[in-house]
Amino acid sequence: MKDFILNGKSKKLIFIVLAAICLTPFISSPIALLLGFILAVCIGNPFEKSLHQYIHLLLQISIVGLGFGLKLNEALEAGKSGLILTVISIFTIMILGYFIGKALKLERPLSYLISVGTAICGGSAIAATSPIIKPNTKQISLALAIIFTLNSIALFIYPIIGHFLNLTQQQFGLWCAVGIHDTSSVVGAASKYGNEALKIATTVKLARALWIIPVSLVTMFIFKNKESKIKIPWFIGYFILAILLSTYFPIFDQISSGITLLAKSGLNLTLFFIGSTLSIQTLKTIGSKPLALAIFLWGFISIGSLLFILNFD
Repeated sequence: MKDFILNGKSKKLIFIVLAAICLTPFISSPIALLLGFILAVCIGNPFEKSLHQYIHLLLQISIVGLGFGLKLNEALEAGKSGLILTVISIFTIMILGYFIGKALKLERPLSYLISVGTAICGGSAIAATSPIIKPNTKQISLALAIIFTLNSIALFIYPIIGHFLNLTQQQFGLWCAVGIHDTSSVVGAASKYGNEALKIATTVKLARALWIIPVSLVTMFIFKNKESKIKIPWFIGYFILAILLSTYFPIFDQISSGITLLAKSGLNLTLFFIGSTLSIQTLKTIGSKPLALAIFLWGFISIGSLLFILNFD
């Protein structure tokens, strides 16, 4: 059995079989992530080198697919409800991240990457700002490892807390969009809570992701690098186009449910891929100070946004 597991072809076969299982409706988003992580720990990821580019592409396609399950009035209402909280949380986290990172004597690029990843949209924000601030490879890897680890935890505990507090679909969707870093985990947690929560979380999170543009401009000024290019998340435009098609072309009413179902399956597969890129070795590289900064910022935005939603929403 050991020889079978260690065989390269067998590893690939196991990976493909588990990936196919994650496409079925029997596997939830947290379980897909967990299966990927267990695979990485037990036998390793045979496709790790080439997987990262497919993770981002599959996530973007899945997000666009979810747009066909939304109507324009729903999207506008969701975006409006999360606007104030989005602005407050982004500015607060970036300011806190700067001062706490300085107090902990963290390298400035690493502190900034963790802060922007927490404030906006996790790995996407880190990927967008990295070419501007030009951190070294280790700093990027550390920031991504921390963010993805906390995302994985959030994917499991947010629905539990939501049910315990009897949050409405709207409240939970908004909380996910603000309190969880990465879009994949936001959508994964919200889909487990309910369809209404999923619609709100997806719309608010993507509206939040657009803040990558102004934050990148500010980042260029802070790090004084005029030669850097801003990486704009163009797929959000396709998401908006999907909403418009679903709203104004009745023909899409007949196929929107099917497209949404495929998008959810694609999301589960994305989370399986993300889980398979994590490992015990990766987690061991995380230092105590960067982790302390990330946990504090995540705790602050999670608790603060929840209290805001419960009292003012």
